[in-house]
Amino acid sequence: MNTAGHSEATARRGLELTPFRGLRYDPDRVGSLAAVTSPPYDVVVRPDGLHHLQSADPYNIVRLILPQAATPSVRNEQAADTLRRWLSEGVLTADAEPGLYVYEQRDGHGLLQRGIIGALRLSEPSEGVVLPHEDVMPHVVADRAGLMRATSANLEPLLLTYRGNGSASATADVIERTAAQPPLLATTTEDGFSHRLWSVADPADLARIRSDLAHHQALIADGHHRWATYRRLRAEHPSPSPWDYGLVLLVDTARYPLRVRAIHRLLHGLPVAEAVAPLEGLFRVRHLDVPLTEALDALADAACAGNAFLLAGDGTFHLVDRPDPALLARTIPTDRPAAWRTLDATVLHSTLLDHVWHIPEDSPAHIAYIHDTAATVEKAERDGGTAILMHPVREEVVRDLARQGVTMPRKSTSFGPKPASGLVLRALDV
Repeated sequence: MNTAGHSEATARRGLELTPFRGLRYDPDRVGSLAAVTSPPYDVVVRPDGLHHLQSADPYNIVRLILPQAATPSVRNEQAADTLRRWLSEGVLTADAEPGLYVYEQRDGHGLLQRGIIGALRLSEPSEGVVLPHEDVMPHVVADRAGLMRATSANLEPLLLTYRGNGSASATADVIERTAAQPPLLATTTEDGFSHRLWSVADPADLARIRSDLAHHQALIADGHHRWATYRRLRAEHPSPSPWDYGLVLLVDTARYPLRVRAIHRLLHGLPVAEAVAPLEGLFRVRHLDVPLTEALDALADAACAGNAFLLAGDGTFHLVDRPDPALLARTIPTDRPAAWRTLDATVLHSTLLDHVWHIPEDSPAHIAYIHDTAATVEKAERDGGTAILMHPVREEVVRDLARQGVTMPRKSTSFGPKPASGLVLRALDV
């Protein structure tokens, strides 16, 4: 089965993963490797999680991926200065020879994921080599581009999936043989995940991986904004250059299936009562005075029958489902496949945000996108806003839409586990 949804013959070229000299923390210069890692920049719950990470270790990677200053230009220059200082002090050092990196994650509950990190040649959309499945927000791309320009680095890998031949592929063979050796690093982060990293520098193994991946295409599982940033920055630099490539983690989901979770919304400045009131007559709204776990179970049950959302922020939950068909007919664009028109995220953005609440989806002043369910509810209750909890989209739906070349509304899915930031970086001038 082809994740990208295109026959292998349709692409002029397949995946081209290139070795690089990874930048890694010197474990003797930091408190612990776990203390300097972070979730990806868009998963960090701000400001709570950001402050927690900053205080975990003075060298935490969050100081590079989420620098704090009054203006974007100052933030970006601050990150660049920090990176230069850490390099000069030997906190971060470049590996002696280029390689690809086998990366393993375990959660202690039976989940095991292994993939390979490298610098991926950036393809054109027409090539069908790397397919997005979500739209992006221009201001986020601009933010990431400014940071990458200033630091001249890929500070964290994005996550791509492809459908290989499981254990029969050459890449899988190299990964499993490598994972049987002592790792370059091993650490366990506070979320309970253990992380291990190995380098693959043997020319024969690199050639086998290159030949194998040349027959495959990939789906962006996590990192649409960083992929769009890579492509923007490549367009700014004459080719050939290091900007022709971007840092990725590539996972074969035939061997290591990913989890798909929802990304929730937090509406700033809209109390729950004001969010619920205009829904009268447009949706069914049921008040649930139950714990979060039970409310999520009710959401899952309702989602089996159609569009459903869980609103929170006032100490209880409000299950919103059964939208008026006439309302959907008026507000949902008709030029997309039925699978797109019936997505919860489509109904949320086109019907609720645009038509009912009149909230711009790309304005950080009005809406935040948060992966952690409990954190979304807690922030809504503390700030007086409305949390909108979503039910996950099935992976088959994501793949089918990508096959049709249809992008989902932004922040529709959260694939995982996501790679930890801070284990290996790519400097473009090394």
